[in-house]
Amino acid sequence: MAIALADLLDENDVTLQLRSRKPANAVREIIQLLTNNGKIDNAGKFLEQVLLREQAHPSVVEYSVAFPHARTDLVDQIVIGIGRSRAGIPFGESGTRARLIFVIGVPERLVNDYLICVGTLARLVKDDATRSALLHAQTSREFLDVLTTE
Repeated sequence: MAIALADLLDENDVTLQLRSRKPANAVREIIQLLTNNGKIDNAGKFLEQVLLREQAHPSVVEYSVAFPHARTDLVDQIVIGIGRSRAGIPFGESGTRARLIFVIGVPERLVNDYLICVGTLARLVKDDATRSALLHAQTSREFLDVLTTE
């Protein structure tokens, strides 16, 4: 992978207390973090692209984790926004609750890097101890340290 996972993560793009209870609102809330931090210029259009992809191919929730994303020309590099919900938010056709939501924007030219990135995240969150540490992290920095030191 040309870019290490640690290079894609920013504690300002993490919220450990999602207020939203519905998938579209949770995705919007996470995208707002990315917008506030200058990672996405057109939040409305990016949100629309993520939601259209979710409609066509709903995220599968495994291990209480969802990866809603869009391949888009709205970003120059892979961007990752992360939200955590104590109660969980129902995603996909099954309505399985996701407690960790990774919203990812990826330029078309970096699809291979994206697949490696998501594969790495999926492998990390599959581990019970890692997932527990993410669910109990007290700060965004602590949350990201779990992802980058495993």
